[in-house]
Amino acid sequence: MSERPTRVRFGVVGWLTLAALLAYLCRSAIGVAESTIREEFQLSETQSGWFMGAFFWTYALFQVPGGALSHRRGTRVAMTLFVLTGSLATLLLGLAPAFWLLIVAQFLMGIAQAGLFPASCLSISHWIPLARRSFACGVLTTGMQAGAIAAALLTGILIGQIGWRWVFVCFALPGLVWTVRFWLRFRDDPRSDPRVNAAERELIARDREEPTMSSAEEAAEPTPWLAIARNPAIWWLCGQQICRAAGYMFFASWFPTFLQETRDLSVKDSGYLQALVFSGTLTGCLLGGWLTDLIWRRTKSLRLSRSGVGATFLGACGLLILAAWFVESVGLAVALLTLGSLFAALAGPCAFSATIDIGGRHTPQVFGLMNMIGNFAVAASPPLVGLLFERTENWNLVLLIFAAIYLTGALCWALVDPGQRLAATGPAKPESA
Repeated sequence: MSERPTRVRFGVVGWLTLAALLAYLCRSAIGVAESTIREEFQLSETQSGWFMGAFFWTYALFQVPGGALSHRRGTRVAMTLFVLTGSLATLLLGLAPAFWLLIVAQFLMGIAQAGLFPASCLSISHWIPLARRSFACGVLTTGMQAGAIAAALLTGILIGQIGWRWVFVCFALPGLVWTVRFWLRFRDDPRSDPRVNAAERELIARDREEPTMSSAEEAAEPTPWLAIARNPAIWWLCGQQICRAAGYMFFASWFPTFLQETRDLSVKDSGYLQALVFSGTLTGCLLGGWLTDLIWRRTKSLRLSRSGVGATFLGACGLLILAAWFVESVGLAVALLTLGSLFAALAGPCAFSATIDIGGRHTPQVFGLMNMIGNFAVAASPPLVGLLFERTENWNLVLLIFAAIYLTGALCWALVDPGQRLAATGPAKPESA
């Protein structure tokens, strides 16, 4: 009787997903608390936009260094450092007595969280077989949305009970517990984990297009930056990320304020509706991973299962947001936006998978580059939206802009060819004695 595979790989995805949840819990609470913080510090909309966007400047700048750290030191070391620092930054956010310290806390949180997802993609490439990889990425992105939903549901309620400062203090504590447990239990490579049997190792290695390397060999392999810069698939992958991430940022930052200003809703009610939109995103993450893997298993086409899924659903999202522009009813408009966020999320797992397909052993660097480029647009989004409102006093114009952004993202996805894989450079040769 053949040995049944152990299931350690599921625990690995669970640890990574929990880290994503905690990260988004901390970062997404800012959107709900924005108006309260703005009132306490007497900020303008533009200043508040810079405060919300500060996180994304360092988050963008440190994507590639964070990915490189994961490549060199492994996920276990890198993720422990990232989550611990992010928790301390959230604690500082709650204790900050001045506006400039809020900015510093946001900068620090951006640095800490920048390497989380490059490191997570690296672990998924090590631990999950190709036929289930997109679903694992979908589960990971579900953790992000679960954190965003929890922040939307809890932040408004807790602000009314304990104040916004204690909210961030409380949100910082779970990450400290996570770091200790993760460090004790996690291993970078299934071959170095004694809990993994031979059957699970064989299952994980199935359908790989290149031979596996040890963690030490992979860390020693030089990054082919010139090949990365010349790869057209990576250009268009970065383009879709700019559009997809900037569009998501509207829902994660200004959307509660948008509802408060245009629909005369309370902070708590706007948080509930933001959570509803994020629930569409959460559902889309799981469905997108499942659908991407299903299409690949049926067609064996990376182009169809990655680019086809991304282009179709980002285009549908843009059209739904455009439709919401014509709607006066709060319920119908939010329903359209929720469906649009679901469709945009369907394109998320295939983006994660495409970085693994194209990047191979250099997945964290490729993912870090893609996320860095996308988050420069994200960082600029909140202050630009605030400035646009100050100049036009027309919040509904924002919907038209983000509809166009998502449609542009669909075009970029149509041009991505995930088969344009980076050539393996091989392990670095030791120097002669």
